[in-house]
Amino acid sequence: MSNIKLMYVTNNPQVAAIAQAAGVDRLFVDMEYIGKDIRQGGMDTVQSRHTFDDVRKIRAIADKAQLLVRCNPIHEATADYTSSKEEIDEIVACGADIIMLPFFKTAQEVKTFIELVGGRAKTLPLIETKEAAECIDEILEIDGIDEVYIGLNDLHLSYGLTFMFQLLADGTVERLVSKIKAKGIPYGFGGIARIGDGILPAERILTEHYRLGSTAVILSRSFCNTNKITDLEEIKKIFNENVTNLRAYEDVIRALSPEDFERNVKVVVEKTAEIVEMIKEKNK
Repeated sequence: MSNIKLMYVTNNPQVAAIAQAAGVDRLFVDMEYIGKDIRQGGMDTVQSRHTFDDVRKIRAIADKAQLLVRCNPIHEATADYTSSKEEIDEIVACGADIIMLPFFKTAQEVKTFIELVGGRAKTLPLIETKEAAECIDEILEIDGIDEVYIGLNDLHLSYGLTFMFQLLADGTVERLVSKIKAKGIPYGFGGIARIGDGILPAERILTEHYRLGSTAVILSRSFCNTNKITDLEEIKKIFNENVTNLRAYEDVIRALSPEDFERNVKVVVEKTAEIVEMIKEKNK
């Protein structure tokens, strides 16, 4: 299995250049904001509010990495924002290689998205609502889906769960990816911290990516939080060291036996249950 594609969210050209040089495969500009502040209000999550100008700036950097842009959910024009058609047309004009559609609930929204993109970029629907997960079969019948991603943060909220990786531990991710895999469509899910870090250790999650046949993962904000770390030399050091560590751990995973993978599943399930209880206790 080839290396998993690493994706990193940034609108900073200097950081994008560092990430690309370190081996990040996709530079991710996140233009989604419609409704996001409401559904993630009070959570320690990334709400980027990137712009078309950001897309153009990162396009100028991305000569090895692909440029991924997340648009807004399908919407009509209002006094506050343009329509999905106008938004997607401009994202295409800015040079996106891949466009991600977030927070849809119906197959019709995916169909509309693919029609609006019109083959001018790759399409990447993001499964992050209970409704989308539950109509996955209908969604996968639509022609023109190039890749699928499963967003664990909003999806676990949609299911009323406590911790995003419950979806990995309870088999929801496996159920979804088995259907996507059967259609021959590449897929990825969730985010990952540095190897050795994470409340659920990154190496456990990465091993699950390999067991499930995932081809892509988002480097989480904790991988390199440029809101807190602003020195470019420090950022460069973090990316170089930790992408190298991640790639080295992929070599470890490729040597695992089926029994090793099953043991990892058991640890993920047990550790997730512990984390859920800890969060519930903390929130009492």
